[in-house]
Amino acid sequence: MIAPPASEQAPVADNPSANGAGSNGHGETLGQRLRRLLVPMRPPPPINPALLKHTEKRAEDAQNRVADRITTFAGSMTFVYLHILWFGLWIGFRVEDYPFGLLTMIVSLEAIFLSTFVMISQNRADAKRQVLADQQWETVQEEKRQNQDLLDLSRQTLALAKDLHSGSAAAPSSQPGSSGQRAGADPAG
Repeated sequence: MIAPPASEQAPVADNPSANGAGSNGHGETLGQRLRRLLVPMRPPPPINPALLKHTEKRAEDAQNRVADRITTFAGSMTFVYLHILWFGLWIGFRVEDYPFGLLTMIVSLEAIFLSTFVMISQNRADAKRQVLADQQWETVQEEKRQNQDLLDLSRQTLALAKDLHSGSAAAPSSQPGSSGQRAGADPAG
């Protein structure tokens, strides 16, 4: 039996039953486990149509895409693991002597840039909240208009019901031959 090309095979992480792999990760290669551990997971795409439109519009700008990638990476455990490894190797291989002036300067510069990307991420989150707030406001206004239309219809229905009721109460006296006489009786005599 010929196996399908690797591009058509589902990865083991997506198909835990493949190759006897269970939920504990048995059957995965070391590379697959490392990738699952180190590569930041992408958040699911938004479901809300307004957020989906906002995300697509934001993705049109290359600067926004780069900033989003950096903040996604900087907010991942991969970032933490790489820094642990980097600092451990820097100190372990004695790249410089104890006060670690160069390492301190590099880390400080990195912190400056990362704080900027954190602010960019906050601005992005604020923009998303504003999109949701605007959509909710439009929904509330539409519901308010619909409620007013329903109230108007209810008032019209009530007025028609009152007219119908008052018309039916006056109806017996206004019908021919119902002015207190029996049907078929001669009014003259």
